[in-house]
Amino acid sequence: PTAYLRRKLIALLLLGVLTIVAYAEPEPALDCGNADCAESDMHPDFFSHTSPYSRSNDPEATSDYWLQKGKDFVRKQASLRLNKRVAKNVILFLGDGMGLTTFTAARDLLGGTQAQLAFEKFPYTGFSMTYSVNTMVPDSACTSTAYLCGIKANHGTIGVNAQIERSDCAGMNDTTNHVHSIAKWALDAGKSAGLVTTTRVTHASPAGVYAHVADREWEDDAALAEDCGADSGLPDIAQQLIHGEVGKQLKVILGGGKREFIDSEFYKKGRRQDGRNLIEEYLQQSSANAYVETREELQSVDLNSYDRLLGIFGKSHLDYHIDSEETQPTLKEMTVRAIEMLQMNNNKGYFLFVEGGRIDTAHHDNMAEYALDETVEFSKAIQAARDMTSEEDTLIVVTADHSHSFTISGYQDRDRELTEIAPAEATDDQSYLILSYANGPGFEDYYNTEKNKRRNPEKTRKKVSTFPATAPLDSATHGGEDVAVFASGPWAHLFTGVYDQNTIPHIMAYASCVGEGLKAC
Repeated sequence: PTAYLRRKLIALLLLGVLTIVAYAEPEPALDCGNADCAESDMHPDFFSHTSPYSRSNDPEATSDYWLQKGKDFVRKQASLRLNKRVAKNVILFLGDGMGLTTFTAARDLLGGTQAQLAFEKFPYTGFSMTYSVNTMVPDSACTSTAYLCGIKANHGTIGVNAQIERSDCAGMNDTTNHVHSIAKWALDAGKSAGLVTTTRVTHASPAGVYAHVADREWEDDAALAEDCGADSGLPDIAQQLIHGEVGKQLKVILGGGKREFIDSEFYKKGRRQDGRNLIEEYLQQSSANAYVETREELQSVDLNSYDRLLGIFGKSHLDYHIDSEETQPTLKEMTVRAIEMLQMNNNKGYFLFVEGGRIDTAHHDNMAEYALDETVEFSKAIQAARDMTSEEDTLIVVTADHSHSFTISGYQDRDRELTEIAPAEATDDQSYLILSYANGPGFEDYYNTEKNKRRNPEKTRKKVSTFPATAPLDSATHGGEDVAVFASGPWAHLFTGVYDQNTIPHIMAYASCVGEGLKAC
């Protein structure tokens, strides 16, 4: 009987459970075709309610804070007066690859979303369209022709017009296709000129100041000979810097790239094959030409004793600031010394080109933290330049040549660093990083191609310098969106609006009364 009752009780319990299940209201299936569901996915609520930005005692939680902030900005802008004086001096700062996302993210290194880089405090801003004649997304060669020489050209070419395709040796030899930079316009007006970069001084961006080449890779004679032959008679970029019409007149040249100037017979890491030492040739041009190779030498050289200064601080690009040793100067230190040199012995003024070039190289390797640190260093150089000069007579313009395929995403709390993981998981139940790229070498670091799934990004991030990329490439591509332009000084208000990138030198020339175009004087 006991066994019978036990079986009966179990049967009744099972019947009750089945009855409850049968009559229970079914859970509606999640239908993401439904507009409300889609909205929820687009704007999820995974914020911590203990965030300092949601506390009632935070000024930002009040209406007054934001209303006052808006009024303050309007008051500041309304009080600006147009500076229509002639710009005695012009300094163009070029953040290579510094798209909008880059300087937005760089604020995080300065303390957060409301921190400002030096150039973001400039009163006038605009946007530059960066496409080249033959490509939607440009490179640093054709863009340097645009923002320095005033015309758009073909991808990979420098200082020549769009009649010249990349690697066109014969076309490069035709000087009617050459175009000149605002540095030459300034020199022709009796001003001084110079350049500073954290890349090789023969790299694409600085080469736009002085060179005319059909291919940006022709930095030395060996590279040029591969395409045009050893007896082409064409000058490579390094040769044009030392002996070219503009290069030989530059008062100050600071950056890297020693390997492009010296034959391997004289310098183990040299790339030249013509038996020449162009640095020695520069020194032989005049006893008033100074040459330095270290930070200490740059700081100690007596600028009053020389007419020109050449500083080459590495065989190739300068080291990243994060990795650099004290033997190499910072971009700020080079900028300060360049301005000091240009301010001497010429009352007519100067044109100076300054490039934060390693922002771009870091992005190409998907190394976002390095790119952001280089952006902060770039900002320090700009602040130093603005402190050393007067807004009354010195126009400073800050822009980029192009952007990168770099994004900020993931609804991160403002009190968290951008380099951390997002506050939610992806649909593969893995976390994801706030910063990422559309393509580049970071793909292989974060995706296991054998198992066809993502690696744990939080663990991976601790092992590598890269950030995730969607498509695998050895080097990340540039981005094609417009880039920002910031301006301070005489005629800075002309930089407002949206315009083609080649407009930039025309405005600088107008403000400083150089060149053959329109002038303010």
